[in-house]
Amino acid sequence: MTRNSKKAELNKMLRVNQAGEYGAKRIYAGQLAVLKRRRASQETLDKIQHMAAQEQEHLDTFNKLVAKNQVRPTALQPIWHVAGFALGAVTAMMGERAAMACTVAVEEVIDGHYAQQSEQLHDQPELKKIVDQFRDEENEHRMTALESGAEQAVGYSLLRKAIHAGSRAAIWLTERV
Repeated sequence: MTRNSKKAELNKMLRVNQAGEYGAKRIYAGQLAVLKRRRASQETLDKIQHMAAQEQEHLDTFNKLVAKNQVRPTALQPIWHVAGFALGAVTAMMGERAAMACTVAVEEVIDGHYAQQSEQLHDQPELKKIVDQFRDEENEHRMTALESGAEQAVGYSLLRKAIHAGSRAAIWLTERV
């Protein structure tokens, strides 16, 4: 792989990761806005706030890496701003379990995405360590959501498949725009 193609791959990786963490932050913002208004259990709110705080740490890290590496962020961020919040709000309107089902579905896609990146980062141990740490935390979010009854959400299978497809499409688009 040439130096230019390695740089292009790194730029694509950082752009997608920054956008993904931004989207996750917006999903949780949408969920919290609805669930607070609907007087969700404090336990659920605490879990979502914890996951949202970790996503903010991930976003802060990728913001710094994007700036350091002079990577152009995605032009789709305004869309992800609205779409992320809307996904979080809609799933929260469906109930606490549906909000958790959203987390499961998104984190399943991110797990595979980060696993693939980790394999590619053998020559960049610092970035690999970050990706691996964030992957572990995203999997922790998935487990928290499963333990919170995500699989008992009405329409879980369909919801999960739709969010998988949307997440994969967002990654594909962000890699290119």
